[in-house]
Amino acid sequence: MGIELTLLGRDYCHLCHEMEVALRPLADEWSIAVTVVDVDANPDLEARYDELVPVLLHGERELCHYFLDEPKVREYLVGIR
Repeated sequence: MGIELTLLGRDYCHLCHEMEVALRPLADEWSIAVTVVDVDANPDLEARYDELVPVLLHGERELCHYFLDEPKVREYLVGIR
């Protein structure tokens, strides 16, 4: 089973778009499926992550927010493989 990450963001958020673009090469390299979720479409997610977006999650674990922390995400990925 492959790794699946969730990117929480907003359509109008430039940081969200930047994290999505920055994540693509890493996702390709590691064959990661990335699901992008609009927090404004889910009241629970909006209440929990409102000011933190973009947020990158693996399950319920927050890997980073605001900007892609590539070294931290890589370290995490090595640890779960």
